[in-house]
Amino acid sequence: MKNSISEQSFYIESEEEDDEHLEKHENEEGNESDFSNEDNNDDETNRPNSLTSAWPQSYRQSMDLYSNVPSPSLHFLGTPSLSRLGSSFFGSSLIRRHTPEVLPSLHKPLILPAEEEKAPHRRSSHGLIPPLHPRKSSIKKIPDIERPSKDAHGVPISNQSTYGQAVVNGMNVLCGVGLLSTPYAVKEGGWAGLSILFIFGILSFYTGMLLRYCLDSQPGLETYPDIGQAAFGTVGRIVISIILYVELYASCVEYIILEGDNLSTIFPNAHVSLGGFELDARHLFVVIAALAILPTVWLRDLSVLSYISVGGVIASILVVLCLYWAGLVDHVGFESKGTVLNLPTLPVAIGLYGFCYSGHAVFPNIYTSLADRSQFPAVLLTSFGLVTLLYGGTAVLGYLMFGDSAESQFTLNLPKGLMASKVAVWTTVVNPFTKFALTLSPVAMSLEELLPSKHTKSHVYPILIRTALTISTVVVGLAVPFFGLVMALIGSLLTMLVTLILPCVCFLRILKGKTSRLQVTICVFIITVGTASSLIGSYSALSKIIQSMI
Repeated sequence: MKNSISEQSFYIESEEEDDEHLEKHENEEGNESDFSNEDNNDDETNRPNSLTSAWPQSYRQSMDLYSNVPSPSLHFLGTPSLSRLGSSFFGSSLIRRHTPEVLPSLHKPLILPAEEEKAPHRRSSHGLIPPLHPRKSSIKKIPDIERPSKDAHGVPISNQSTYGQAVVNGMNVLCGVGLLSTPYAVKEGGWAGLSILFIFGILSFYTGMLLRYCLDSQPGLETYPDIGQAAFGTVGRIVISIILYVELYASCVEYIILEGDNLSTIFPNAHVSLGGFELDARHLFVVIAALAILPTVWLRDLSVLSYISVGGVIASILVVLCLYWAGLVDHVGFESKGTVLNLPTLPVAIGLYGFCYSGHAVFPNIYTSLADRSQFPAVLLTSFGLVTLLYGGTAVLGYLMFGDSAESQFTLNLPKGLMASKVAVWTTVVNPFTKFALTLSPVAMSLEELLPSKHTKSHVYPILIRTALTISTVVVGLAVPFFGLVMALIGSLLTMLVTLILPCVCFLRILKGKTSRLQVTICVFIITVGTASSLIGSYSALSKIIQSMI
């Protein structure tokens, strides 16, 4: 009995000491993050102005959810990227309450009483054996690299991603629907044009490293828009953010077109007639797919979709394996040797190959979430290497199989009766159902930030915004139903900006006077290549789209 009393007093004392420690930590943290504090005037001059208030503020957390593989060391549905996004339209108090990463920023009234957390703490740590050390010692002994920190916007960052997780994150971002069009890209550019894929891969890897140098140049830089603001002020931040959001929106349009094309090949005779208005198979399935996707778009807590979307890498590999199976086992195709170089349509191939490396929007997030940031070059090299091999292998095999008859998605060329074809097509159809909401969410959240303050707590306006965005993607997808040409336009106009041009421009601007002559020369070369590719590719894709619509 005495032991239990003394043990209880021991825990009460440790709780009080722990509270004092948290108060001290909060005060120190507040002093460090207060830009108006006189002791931090020097830091203020080194930071981009108004990082904590400039639009968009939701970029960090929305892109984390879009791209990151959650750490297995964290509680399910409790990663830092989910803590801010965890407020669904149906409530999120449980998610926020049990998110360990937000504890340093909690105030004392929100900390669980000692009676509620004492027993679970002891049982989860040592079963029925009481801990040998006070809780405060466990907090103090956590290495700094494992401590949750905050970015310039006050969003907690886990710093928990391992090398393997970061590689999967990078591949998950890079390896998307562009994989389906690589055989079509070889058809448009010829065998010699395939070299563009590898050239873009090398240049994109280099510009990814430039983003890292930009992030390390000043304190408080965490995202791509932050880099834009550091380089060109608030205007740069807004312009880069708009470009990134347009690219995400265009990807959602591609998902809609993808659904219509593939589902209409599975059920080619499906149609609906309503009062003299008839929908053929493609239009019908675009509408059905949008209606099925819409409930996922309404959710603010997309954590489940985030976990499922990690399978995007697996789905991509599975589709490629089905292509290999159809060609090598079922002996489909391999009758055409193809064209060496196709100059008239080479600009379209440039855009398609450029689209394959549209992952720079989230590379800063992957870098800042690494537990060991020195591993970023290796992470980037591994991700680009594996994805380039996957793209190249698919392009070569697909073009060998289908030759000049290759469609904008190789799933449309696969024979309908084969099991491998069915697996590939259905995998392609299902994957966008998890990707669409995650891709559209950053765009929606950025628009929700622009709502008047009196409407910020309303559930109606976010639903209306997300519904309107989804409907608009359907309208655009039906009006411009050309998957390959739309992808070429995105790759030429937007991806060239985000991947090649802007990283070099921001690097030269931010590190002006600190760069070597070689670095300047390489950046100027990449800017020239990116600009020429963007102009030529965009003009070609737009002209072909207009011709197809007439």
